Amino acid sequence: MYRLVIAEKPSVAMSIAKVLGTTARKDGHMEGGGWLISWCIGHLAGLAEPAVYNPSYDKWRREDLPILPESWRFTIGKDKREQFDILRTLLRREDVSEVVNACDAGREGELIFRTAYHLAGCTKPMKQL
Repeated sequence: MYRLVIAEKPSVAMSIAKVLGTTARKDGHMEGGGWLISWCIGHLAGLAEPAVYNPSYDKWRREDLPILPESWRFTIGKDKREQFDILRTLLRREDVSEVVNACDAGREGELIFRTAYHLAGCTKPMKQL
């Protein structure tokens, strides 16, 4: 079984991997010694643009405001899709028993981690580094 550590950026993930002795470099993550270590590259996902909810919102009109969707949608940045797909695969691996949030402390780091965790459909136990 593996524990998956997710950092906010690759440099932090590499530092964590070094401390844990995880040296095998894979596509978008490090692996070894019972650990998988990966990263988010900052915000992998963001709130969807208004036009995603209704095409008429593509052009801003005062009459349409406020735009308050019943449920919020997210979009994955085109330049970050590959890393999100790697994270989603890692989060869904059957041999991963728990996930460790190693993103930066504070609201933004928590948002980055939890957005990726939830968009990947993960329900595994999580811990905070």
